[in-house]
Amino acid sequence: MSSSPSRLHRLVSLAPPRYDHIPAARISLGLAIPLATLLLTGHLGWAMFAGFGAFTGIYSRYEPTRDRFRRQSQAGAMLVVCVTIGALLAQLTWAAPGMTGKIAIIVVTALVAGGSAVVVSSRGLKPGGAIFPVFAVAAVASAPPAAPVWVAALVAACCAALCVGLGLLGHWAGERHPGVVLSTDHLHASRAERTAEFLRYTVAALAAGLLGLLSGLPFPYWAQVAAVAPLAPLGYSAQVERGLQRVVGTTLGIVTTAFLLSFPAEPWQLVVWVVLLQFLAELYVLRNYAMALLFITPLALLMVQLGHPQPAGPMLRARVLETAIGVAVGLVMILGRRALERRRARQAVAG
Repeated sequence: MSSSPSRLHRLVSLAPPRYDHIPAARISLGLAIPLATLLLTGHLGWAMFAGFGAFTGIYSRYEPTRDRFRRQSQAGAMLVVCVTIGALLAQLTWAAPGMTGKIAIIVVTALVAGGSAVVVSSRGLKPGGAIFPVFAVAAVASAPPAAPVWVAALVAACCAALCVGLGLLGHWAGERHPGVVLSTDHLHASRAERTAEFLRYTVAALAAGLLGLLSGLPFPYWAQVAAVAPLAPLGYSAQVERGLQRVVGTTLGIVTTAFLLSFPAEPWQLVVWVVLLQFLAELYVLRNYAMALLFITPLALLMVQLGHPQPAGPMLRARVLETAIGVAVGLVMILGRRALERRRARQAVAG
């Protein structure tokens, strides 16, 4: 693993820019259009369905246009399925509230974490991991049903299709990279590797969700999101670093959120903040993940607030604590896997 000074340097430094404003504008536009439409039509309660469908635009930035179209279409389909599962869970658990419903959401979300991680890696989708599918399923499932399941699926699908279309238009906005050769390493993973990946994400999300539930905190799915976040980067050092960045960035992002929620705001103002935060998050996410979380954290919380308003104080405290729980579970998984691989390597040498 790298030394602490170099890790600290990466925590506070910015990588060189890569015309990040172009994909950032495209991605934020893919969120602005649906939210403005919902606001004008009086259906802002459907904001989560639209927001998670609009996450389609985050995938495949800086990739050739044809590959972006194909991969964003795959990512969009995955996210629509996740929103649909979440909406169905919301209907079922709302009809039968209690501990059983909460556990059902945690278990299904954990299975989605493992399954979506395999889908993402097997298709070579970027960004890797399962953080967006996990967030989509769990957030929608944990909120009161805002619409029939078919409406949730349709809204998410329309937003995903919009983002795929904007991805094509990005070619003429300067987001084209015809000389890029995409990696094909994902095509050569074995069945055993895919199974191990599924189990790693599923166990991490399940353990974090159950610990979050046992802690008595109100949003155990935030622990699930935080648990899968460090698993995405390649290499143990990068994974540990991502976990630490998640805790630091989220904690600082709570300060940003507290400021934004410290004064009364009309729904249209929240929409403006969400779109602006999306732009800023995408502007910095590839340059410094911890800094990007200054904007990602309030973005996520405000987007949930649009669809399912919550008291600010308890929500912000829970976000910090459940992020710490989730990251701790993720790091235990990472370090435990590393220790196991080292032990196997020693046994192979000794044998």
